[in-house]
Amino acid sequence: MTGAGNNERSGETIATRLRTAGLRVTPQRRAVLAAFAGATGGHLTAEEVGERARQEVPELARATVYKVLAELVRTGLLQLVAGAGAARYDSNPDREHQHFRCRRCGTLHDVDAVGMEGLHLRAGAGFVTERRTVVFEGLCPACGRLAGATTEGR
Repeated sequence: MTGAGNNERSGETIATRLRTAGLRVTPQRRAVLAAFAGATGGHLTAEEVGERARQEVPELARATVYKVLAELVRTGLLQLVAGAGAARYDSNPDREHQHFRCRRCGTLHDVDAVGMEGLHLRAGAGFVTERRTVVFEGLCPACGRLAGATTEGR
């Protein structure tokens, strides 16, 4: 899967992405979105985003970081991945990928889940599904090797 680490964005591309999403290009929005460039796996907490964004805009307030992150999630430029621990923001625009969270080291990985197209709710409940999100949890390859666990690969 590709994340922000493989998709470093130039300033012009960030501006284009913001405009395409219907957002005005501001130094704050540009800095927050640029924070994901070079991020390993592209999964950052709000605090990590703030630290990186303040390298470009030192006066960037914490509340502004949260506000911009919420706008970027609302417009589809980022995904919010909630779960155990701090919420993380994912810069991978592919809404169909899923995640794996290591319960030992806490890292979050993009994964391709098999059979997601068949996952659905029973009819008659009245829900309208807009997106299916699954977070697998267990041990990542590195932690699994340390624990002597066998891998899953069915």
